[in-house]
Amino acid sequence: MQQVQQRELPERISWARALIFAAGFFLIAAILLGQLPSVVYAEMTSATLEQFEQLCLSLGFVCLGGFAIVQVIMLLFDPKPLVRPVIFTVLGVILAAAGFALSLWATTTGCIPNKDLTQVTCNQYFPASTTHWNSVLGGNVLWFQPHAVDFVMIGLTILGVGLAMVFYSVLALREMRNPDRRDLGTTPAIRWMIIGSILLLILFLFAYNRTGDLALGQQLIPKRPFMGYKLVQLLVSTILGAAIFMALGAFALRLHYLMRPVRKRTMSILYIVSALGLAQTGVMVILVWAVAYPLLALIHPWIFIGLGNYLTNCSRPSVVPGSCSFTQDAAAIVDAIITTNFFVLLMAAVSVWKSRRNLVIIGSVVTTAVIGATALLVHTAPSQLPTAMMVCVAILILAAIWTAVSRGEFAVVGENNLGCLGQWLIVGTCLLVYLAGFAFFSMPSFSADETPPNIPFTPGGTSDAFVMLIILGLLAGIQFFFLARNRYKV
Repeated sequence: MQQVQQRELPERISWARALIFAAGFFLIAAILLGQLPSVVYAEMTSATLEQFEQLCLSLGFVCLGGFAIVQVIMLLFDPKPLVRPVIFTVLGVILAAAGFALSLWATTTGCIPNKDLTQVTCNQYFPASTTHWNSVLGGNVLWFQPHAVDFVMIGLTILGVGLAMVFYSVLALREMRNPDRRDLGTTPAIRWMIIGSILLLILFLFAYNRTGDLALGQQLIPKRPFMGYKLVQLLVSTILGAAIFMALGAFALRLHYLMRPVRKRTMSILYIVSALGLAQTGVMVILVWAVAYPLLALIHPWIFIGLGNYLTNCSRPSVVPGSCSFTQDAAAIVDAIITTNFFVLLMAAVSVWKSRRNLVIIGSVVTTAVIGATALLVHTAPSQLPTAMMVCVAILILAAIWTAVSRGEFAVVGENNLGCLGQWLIVGTCLLVYLAGFAFFSMPSFSADETPPNIPFTPGGTSDAFVMLIILGLLAGIQFFFLARNRYKV
């Protein structure tokens, strides 16, 4: 009888929770199969390797930072603390302070704005264009070109790892004093962190739609526009930074509660996701960052089968690899590899949903959180940072909500048949959520060639995407309320 019950449980899922999972998988697929390959393609085919190297290094640090956080969780909670939590508390405080200091130094020292404030040069990148040391193959420092290393990205990654150490070490100390290992569900603290993060995001979206941060800075301090620019940038970073921390805190705490009663079955899954997914991906992309420039010099002379001209494009044949980049054909091959791998993983998740539920849930929510961090750390330029933080907040909110509904998503539902009304609620809510998602992802603008928007949007000007997001988001919320309130059996 017990075996029959276990076999039937995966079939019993409420439509409201199923809709949340469907919307989450759709948005993850849109990012992994659509936006991320487009970013890689745009950076590989740009005139220089500067942006591509920054992209690879950022992806590597995000993945390795996520792997480090998982190792902290393993050492603290699998199955008993293998390291005293106070050690991670002290180490986390040190790392958080160091990461914050590095980020602050990189963004506030040596800043030289141009006339229209569209570019502000600080100590964010290394090496500088004037820095030369042991040049190899025409590089500035060894074989690295200018701006190959982003100190803001490194500082934010160290800050995130340090805060995660403090957060989980405090939870471990509480568990040592309290033997309770129940799943507390979505507690009021988690709910209010999600609500607070959403409200701060709405506040930013309203201000961002009214005017760009640059124009607002000039209005605040007309006689000293650079000070106004930095003031508004600090204000925006504070608002969105608080939203990020609240969304990340809600996600981390909910994931902790979700895994707590079944740690023996979920810790191994978490380690597999981090070791086979995050760690290996991080090492591979950092290796690509390290060898991309000399790789161009190695591939370009392969003229015996025309492979050099097929994969590399050099504007000045006398300056190789300094004037070289990858061709569209090379970028298309890499894009095909990335898209194929992610597509296989997504299809595998769908196929093993019933038999490997814990693997799919933990792998999905961890991947979603890593995607959110990637959106922020890949776009740390001053002109890109506000919208990057906006995207990061939205993805982390999705991860928190997704993790919240993972508790008992196979619970017994009500006795109302789905019927015609329920079917229209399902179809309509999905459609509204998807269209609102397209509207939201049309608002960030990182570059002209990276990810063209689906719906026009310009801060302080064309606001079609903003209006569409508000209207469709409200309609989706209203329909989802009735869908969740009137529980239907599957």
